[in-house]
Amino acid sequence: MRIDRMIGILSILLQKDRVTAPQLAETFEVSRRTIIRDIDALCRAGIPIRTAQGKHGGIAIMDAYRMDRTLLTRSDVQALLAGLRSLDSVSGTNRYGQLMEKISPGASSLLPGDSHILIDLSSWYKSTLAPKIEQIHAAADRHRLICFHYLSPAGESDRTVEPYFLLFHWASWYVWGYCRTRLDFRLFKLNRMTGLTVGDAFEPRPCEAPDLSDQRVFPARYPVRMRLPVQYKWRLIEEYGEQCFTQTPDGNCLFSAGFTDREQVLSWVLSFQGEAELLEPAELRADLAAIGEKITRRHQT
Repeated sequence: MRIDRMIGILSILLQKDRVTAPQLAETFEVSRRTIIRDIDALCRAGIPIRTAQGKHGGIAIMDAYRMDRTLLTRSDVQALLAGLRSLDSVSGTNRYGQLMEKISPGASSLLPGDSHILIDLSSWYKSTLAPKIEQIHAAADRHRLICFHYLSPAGESDRTVEPYFLLFHWASWYVWGYCRTRLDFRLFKLNRMTGLTVGDAFEPRPCEAPDLSDQRVFPARYPVRMRLPVQYKWRLIEEYGEQCFTQTPDGNCLFSAGFTDREQVLSWVLSFQGEAELLEPAELRADLAAIGEKITRRHQT
């Protein structure tokens, strides 16, 4: 987009004493004529740019508008680069690394070893997830509908959605948009989407970022208390934090937390392979016993 390129040009001019049109054309992968038009547009916008011909000529901004080079420290640039690299880890491209080079020339030469923070947002499903992210990102940018088949605990359905936000939360990727099937804003997990296609253009409606607080998305409908052997303490800390349990005099762990739905409680207790005892809620103890009997019948030889 032209506005992105002009911002990039301005950033380079603020950080370098002088640059030539061919250099800018190569950096932004456009023609020299395009760069000249962009420079003219910046001048019309009131940016004091001067140009000079000859061996030592080039394009520069008047010294009075020079940016303090210490505004971004080396640590600042490394932090920005770590974040941009994390986006490249999802997309499978070097797009954001190239953006960093445009914002701060020379930044892309910083090796990961120069920073102590490395972020990789990719997942086991990168081969299928990255194309979805790119499709939805492009659709949201151009205000185009997305259509897909969606699988959830409530069943399967075909959805048509106006995409507004791509979100990385709870270690997964989601899209927040207006669902024309349900006539309301909804949050969709990308890993549950199949057959994704981009549809017609739509007129954007007012949309605020979703409230993703745990209380809003995962209300604690089931207060759970559970007793586990001490060898599972590592898992309690990893999944729910060190404040989620107390250690009893007999060496066991007494776990307490709120769960959103019945299936979540049952599947979590069963994941301990019979080592966990559900104390509350009492009504789910009978459900666990019934599941245990069903498993026994199915696996008897």
